[in-house]
Amino acid sequence: MKMHVVKILNVEDATHNVKRFVIEKPPGLTYIPGQATDVSINHPNLRDELRPFTFTSLNEWDYLEFNIKIYKDHDGITEKLAQLKTGDELVIHDVFGTIHYKGPGVFIAGGAGITPFIAIFRQLRHDGLLAGNTLLFANYNETDIILKTELKYMLGENDIDILKAPLDESVRGRIIDRDLLKTYLGKKGTYYYVCGPDPFTAAMVGYLEELGVEEGCIVIEV
Repeated sequence: MKMHVVKILNVEDATHNVKRFVIEKPPGLTYIPGQATDVSINHPNLRDELRPFTFTSLNEWDYLEFNIKIYKDHDGITEKLAQLKTGDELVIHDVFGTIHYKGPGVFIAGGAGITPFIAIFRQLRHDGLLAGNTLLFANYNETDIILKTELKYMLGENDIDILKAPLDESVRGRIIDRDLLKTYLGKKGTYYYVCGPDPFTAAMVGYLEELGVEEGCIVIEV
């Protein structure tokens, strides 16, 4: 297993509970947009506490970027990550992941499950290939939306927020369910990219299968 000790170059808030980490990029490290790596904190008591995080940066950038959701309700690794600052060190491990772009489709994200799609959308924009892709992004309310401005800039009207409890009480809350997915079904051969908490992913895959989407057109982390 490859290990790279890297310094944090910058840490900033992306949302009220998500932090953006910019870190050194190890020489020769490459990955496909959508892939991830295991990360640990370079401290004797924490070096073996690995957690998977998805790259939101692109290969051609000279640094790595992660947008990491911080869980403050227990004394876990993300809470320790939130306490780090510029100059502190992380350990980057092997690259892995099965989510990558196969062709135009519908991206279905729940919360921090947007992270692999951020890198994919950034790459597609760079390559001029964003057309034909739609994002359904489920969150509790507007304050939870990661990179809201950038996603809207990249995808325009194809960036569709699905909010369970919108801050505007006159707007009806909604979730991604079978009926909503049915309205966004594409023609045969359309890809459906799904990422989010395990129960979310399982539910979305179940709905898609019920709607007749072929298994080979559903892209998830396995």
